Amino acid sequence: MAQTLHDTVDDKATVADAPSVRSAVAEAEAELGDTGRILLRPSGTEQMVRVMVEAADEDTARQLAIRVAESVSEQG
Repeated sequence: MAQTLHDTVDDKATVADAPSVRSAVAEAEAELGDTGRILLRPSGTEQMVRVMVEAADEDTARQLAIRVAESVSEQG
C-alpha cells in the first residue's frame, strides 16, 4: 500500500470542520472505497494540518492528497 503525506499551513483549529474540506475528504474516501484511508490531523507543534492518504498505488495516494490539501489551503 502506498502512502503520501502533505503538510498544509492553515488555521488548524477550524479547517477540518469546514464543509468544503469535509466534502473533499468524503469524495476522496468514496473514490478509495475499501482500498485505502485518509487522515487529516492538525500538528501539535506547528500551525499546519497534515493530510495523509494511503491507497493501493502511489499515484492515487498523491492525487487524492493533493486534492484534499488544496481544499484545506482554500479555507485558510
